Amino acid sequence: QVQLVESGGGLVQAGGSLRLSCAASGRSFSRYGMGWFRQAPGKEREFVALIRWSGTTYYADSVKGRFTISRDNAKNTVYLQMNSLKPEDTGVYYCAADRSGGITTDSYQYWGQGTQVTISS
Repeated sequence: QVQLVESGGGLVQAGGSLRLSCAASGRSFSRYGMGWFRQAPGKEREFVALIRWSGTTYYADSVKGRFTISRDNAKNTVYLQMNSLKPEDTGVYYCAADRSGGITTDSYQYWGQGTQVTISS
């Protein structure tokens, strides 16, 4: 069993930055693939970024070059550094974990409760 708690959301102006954190409980965190997804009002949850246990990362085209996912296995935490934020980045950001994990929501077994990110124009 893995429990995930996100933090770091907030309201920032366009062009600003935020760093989201996702703290995981449970053993074997380093063996899990971790993903970030987001959901805007009235839209489906969409993939943002993932980091595999090996450290390999993958990003949605919409955030490539602006967002960076990283992990600290000693702290059981995954981060999402978001720079050059745009109003279209607004949404609830969710952290997810799975032994594998990919770019679809159904490839993750564990989810956090989400943290709100709002970007003003």
